[in-house]
Amino acid sequence: MPSIRVVLVEPKNEGNVGAVARAMRNFDVRDLVLVDPCPLGDEARKRAMHGIDVLERARTVERLDDAIRESDLVVGTSGIKTESERKFARIAISPRDLAQRIGPMGGTVALLFGREDDGLHDGELSKCDLLVTIPASKTYPILNVSHAATLVLYELFAAKATKKGPRTASGLEKERLHDALTALLEATKYPAHKDARTRIMFRRLIGRAAPSKWEFHALMGVLQRATKRIQRLETKR
Repeated sequence: MPSIRVVLVEPKNEGNVGAVARAMRNFDVRDLVLVDPCPLGDEARKRAMHGIDVLERARTVERLDDAIRESDLVVGTSGIKTESERKFARIAISPRDLAQRIGPMGGTVALLFGREDDGLHDGELSKCDLLVTIPASKTYPILNVSHAATLVLYELFAAKATKKGPRTASGLEKERLHDALTALLEATKYPAHKDARTRIMFRRLIGRAAPSKWEFHALMGVLQRATKRIQRLETKR
């Protein structure tokens, strides 16, 4: 099981920050990063209870990119989901599915929880390898951020006993894979209006697949070989 980093994006309620710290302490997660948070005071400390050490050790950053740096997998959470393949940016899996997928992983998984009023924005979702949503009533599917964090962390904690499988590709290796796709798209003169959507779709596909190191090297070989062949053909023209 990888190391878990909880990232709260622009939290507006200090009590929620404290409650998340308490939930993290319940499930042995200590790495908390706050992106441009509200001021934290007595209410946050009171709600943290025995998670006060998590709260006191929390790092504060100005940008999301700083919070997810050196992560091997970035997982966004959302109460809004879709079943439509065309709206792939909102296709989500359950916390239990997430726990099963990342069980064999090493490295660091960053769990992103959005603002209390409007969650994670589209630009932030585009940075995520996976999206998770908690099954809830269709009439009121949006959970309080601390409740959502508790449920997701519980599923990850409960899955720790899962046997370790093949070594998965690291975050750096997967970024090389995304770079290889970008090079192939450029070599094939892929339509510009489809480029961004295709790269996000590929990121989500790789995130859901959690490729092993062998699979990573095989796929890298295919992409790089195709790119070099196209470039040689272009040079001969």
